[in-house]
Amino acid sequence: MLEQQLRVPGPTPLPNRVLRASAQQMINHRGPEFAALLDSVVSGLKWALHTEHDVLLYPASGTGGLEAAVVNVLSAGERALFCTMGSFGNRWAAIAEAYGVDVVRLAVEPGEAIDPEDVDSILAEHPDINTVFVTHNETSTGVTNDLPALAAVAKGRGKLLCVDAVSSASCIPLRVDALGLDVVVTGSQKGWMAPPGLTMISVSPAAYERAAQSKLPRFYFDFAKEKKYQDRNQTFTTPPVSVMYAIDEGLRILREEGIENVWARHARVARMTRAAVRAMGLRLLAVEGHRSDTVTAVLSPAETPDALKDLLKHARTRYGLVLAGGQDDLSGKIFRVGHLGFVDDSDVYSVVCSLEQAMRDMGLQSRVGLAAAAALAAAREEETAAAEPAGVR
Repeated sequence: MLEQQLRVPGPTPLPNRVLRASAQQMINHRGPEFAALLDSVVSGLKWALHTEHDVLLYPASGTGGLEAAVVNVLSAGERALFCTMGSFGNRWAAIAEAYGVDVVRLAVEPGEAIDPEDVDSILAEHPDINTVFVTHNETSTGVTNDLPALAAVAKGRGKLLCVDAVSSASCIPLRVDALGLDVVVTGSQKGWMAPPGLTMISVSPAAYERAAQSKLPRFYFDFAKEKKYQDRNQTFTTPPVSVMYAIDEGLRILREEGIENVWARHARVARMTRAAVRAMGLRLLAVEGHRSDTVTAVLSPAETPDALKDLLKHARTRYGLVLAGGQDDLSGKIFRVGHLGFVDDSDVYSVVCSLEQAMRDMGLQSRVGLAAAAALAAAREEETAAAEPAGVR
């Protein structure tokens, strides 16, 4: 069987250390061994997120974390601002609408980022909005918002700020406390180098206060209930122990590398990927200055959606390269390359060379070798810049 190069925006490939850790025997989730595991995981997450806030764990996907944020801080009929720039921002807003929230959407075209001035204008126009929801990194479009600028606007107006960091946390610079973020949602299957199954949510004191006032129904995702259990080193419901073993080992790997080095590595492999894609004559969906360091969205080189589907199938079956297609309105129009978590320079070379060869096989590329050369040049440019004295840059 052909070995796969899994390069979708999640789930991501797992290091062998993580695979071995996840294969450990089960333990009593009400016993002292689990208490030690929980403490290790939570303290590691706090370290990576740069926060002293509680980090609550729920057996769920990232979408479960998004729902938890909604039901704990909002009430039916309450007006809230949702900044949407793709499928997952739209999903968060749809969750709120399902609970009867009066959703105000600030939406942009695919590939664009949210303008902080537009957020400020909406908050000025609607002073009754007390909560802002923002996607940090939108995997459906390969766009990263300027979270510090958006946080400055929301917090400057005294609003509660909830952030979807499912595909950014641990990969893209994110300092929860410094930015004043109140609820930050992430998921195990992305940059944490673990299997799917756990959503992790940092919760500020202000978010707890809001949760005490919220009138939306909740049981499984209740912040106060989960905090009560975690304060005594347990979880409210049965936890995914194997996933927690995996995250714990993934956090050890991150600590060994250093979180700022992890951020730098993701920035480098993203630049290499984008340079290679452009060298193949392809165009990027995301606007300059907001291109994600965890996923690159590429406009289709094929004439039809079916032809793009054939290209992705050929890349998978002939070269083992598994890429993601577009979602919703972007289906058949783009494909996406995930480069987050367990990824380094050698993975980029393998991915772009396989993609280039697949395109040539399908008559979409006349030459090969351009992608690897461009990726190498991008990597060397960074090495040269790092070696220069600060005044030379």
